[in-house]
This record gives sequence, structure tokens and C-alpha cells, in this order.
Amino acid sequence: MIASPDRTPLPREFFDRPVLEVAPDLLGRLVVRATPDGPITLRLTEVEAYDGPNDPGSHAYRGRTARNGVMFGPPGHVYVYFTYGMWFCMNLVCGPENRASGVLLRAGEIVEGAELARTRWLSARNDKELAKGPARLATALDVDRSLDGTDACASGDTPLRVLAGTVVTADQVRNGPRTGVPGDGAVHPWRFWVADDPTVSPYRAHAPKRRRG
Repeated sequence: MIASPDRTPLPREFFDRPVLEVAPDLLGRLVVRATPDGPITLRLTEVEAYDGPNDPGSHAYRGRTARNGVMFGPPGHVYVYFTYGMWFCMNLVCGPENRASGVLLRAGEIVEGAELARTRWLSARNDKELAKGPARLATALDVDRSLDGTDACASGDTPLRVLAGTVVTADQVRNGPRTGVPGDGAVHPWRFWVADDPTVSPYRAHAPKRRRG
């Protein structure tokens, strides 16, 4: 008999650790998004770690800005950014306050509320594709900049929280280079995923933009 996922909210102490400990430990956890139409629950299957001042690939590498300020705040908060002029991506802040680090939520399986997620990603060929990649994940969960700074560890009503779920055993965790990260940040094998899970997104190396003319 398969045990039901643990729906206990993760405490702030879970996130108040080095990002390279938190990132693989997030695999198998549940992200619950409360929407006006009902909840959507996602099981995390792929994440990437970003280690602030030690990481050229991090938004916080060069210090605090208006865009990345949440990353310097308390752990357990949601950092949302807008990219390519059209997509939102969601991160969970880790480590001690004032030392920015976070985990990008790259992919997952919608386990509750798939009918709601489908209305936001009409081009998905099947439910395994609804959150296959960070932009799809944020779209499926109806995440935008209005959630930037949300406390995922807050008690009571909150638009987003992270539950214990079902921990992925170490033998099922894989890691490798992060997707699309350029320069010195490309060398870090800080992408973590669940082995052989069909919702994990394909790896793509950074491709420099070609100049026209």
C-alpha cells in the first residue's frame, strides 16, 4: 500500500539552511497554490540552486536591487521574476537573512487541480507537460509578480505554501549543470531532478543570441 503524501507545512527551519542542502530536499515536496477557483497542488520533480554572492548565475551575485530584494529577506519566502518579456518564474528563498540564495522551481507534476492548470496552458499535449519547465510551472500555478515576497511558511490563509509531501530517496536524485546558464555560472552541477520522471524538463545549454547584420 502506497502511503499518502504528508501534508504538514514545511517550517521556516527547513529553508534556513545552505541552498545546496535545501534544493535536492525539495524534490517530492508539494507546492499548494490557493486560487479563487480552487487549489492547485504540484509535486516538485526538478529544481535548480542559486547561491547568491558565490554564484555568477544568480540574480543576487552583484548585490541587492529592487528586482531581487526578496532574496535577501527571511528564508521561506517566494521570489518571482519576469523573464524574456513574457514569462514568470518562481523561487524559494533559502539560508540566513541578508545572504541571498534561492531554489528555482523548474518542473513538477500537477497532482490536484489539473483541470484548472489546463485552462492556463492550453497547448500542453498531456498533463505531464503542464508544469514541465519553470515558465510552465509558474503559469500552471497562476504565479506572477503579485506573489513576490509571499511567506510560504505563514500560518492561516496564504496564497502559496509548501508541504512535506513524499521525500525522494537519495538513489532517485540526479544532478547536473543548470539549464541555460551562461559564463562562469554554467559550470555548477546545481540542477537536481527525480530520475526517470516524465515531468522533468530537457536540459539545454546556454545559447548566445546571434547578432543580425
